[in-house]
Amino acid sequence: MDRPRVTPEKPSSATSAPTSLLNRDDRLSGREMVEHLVPPRQFMSASLDNYRPDPDFPSQAEAVEAVRIFASGAAPRRGGLFSRRKPSEEVRPGIYLDGGFGVGKTHLLASLWHLARGRKYFGTFIEYTALVGALGYADTVKALKGASLLCIDEFELDDPGDTRLMARLLGELVASGSRIAATSNTPPNALGEGRFAAQDFLREIDALAGQFTTIRVDGVDYRHRENSGHAVTTEPAEVRERLAALGGDTTVDDFDAVLGFLGTVHPSRYVKVVEGLVGLGLLDVHPFTSQTDALRFVAFVDRLYDAQVRVVASGTALDEVFPEEMLSGGYRKKYLRAVSRLIALTSDQRE
Repeated sequence: MDRPRVTPEKPSSATSAPTSLLNRDDRLSGREMVEHLVPPRQFMSASLDNYRPDPDFPSQAEAVEAVRIFASGAAPRRGGLFSRRKPSEEVRPGIYLDGGFGVGKTHLLASLWHLARGRKYFGTFIEYTALVGALGYADTVKALKGASLLCIDEFELDDPGDTRLMARLLGELVASGSRIAATSNTPPNALGEGRFAAQDFLREIDALAGQFTTIRVDGVDYRHRENSGHAVTTEPAEVRERLAALGGDTTVDDFDAVLGFLGTVHPSRYVKVVEGLVGLGLLDVHPFTSQTDALRFVAFVDRLYDAQVRVVASGTALDEVFPEEMLSGGYRKKYLRAVSRLIALTSDQRE
């Protein structure tokens, strides 16, 4: 199938030559890591009112109402919006949004963060575990203790050690009065897998499972409603011109050079690497042969998407860089999420 290609835009009067990603500063102190625990730029104005539920999937509207109720401090209703809640039903301190990628879970999570009062934090699973690595467990508890709400996006279950670490951390914070909200991803085309994701989450945090109310969010990837469904590729000679036309800080490097650089930086510091960028150029993109490289790139794509960095790439289309053996393996949902985000970032359908 032919891939969409772009015609170079005429550079504006305010252009700047791309530099190299490899020269960007990745240093991030523990204090800066805590300060970065806020919603990504694209969700800084997210609210329950501007979330757009898909009418074909009633669970999305139900999830909006469940989050609104949780934010109010009441107990979310079980069994649907119109079920009756027992007067004695306890208010659980945790809510877990279970569903596929692109259905708006992060929007809902950010909306909840905005509604919360007092000191509050929002970050990905990897950002919280990295904070423990930077500060130590005791100092991380001290830094986060007293928060009214902790939002954890993309809760990971692949590393038992990290999962147990987070369960212990959340247990201490819940005991001190903090409320917890979490999301994770399930492939929308995997029959039955969505339900199992919630079960896996609760099993892995068994000591905290009783503290969470699970809210299902069904639907299709909203990003595919607004673009062709393929990552845009650009002729090599046009990459720099298109980046310069963006009018801000951009970088351009060979794909292999970027992969090598990512291997020298902890994924928790990718947020610092992309800070302030408006565009990223990748030359001679090719399919992955190393799963380690592929997983690092997935983490990097997440930070590019959070920062809404435009991606301009030549070579293999970025939605075809994960070979079938990777897509059929245990990290399938991570790769599919990255593909969805890369299509949006290369097609300029990023919001």
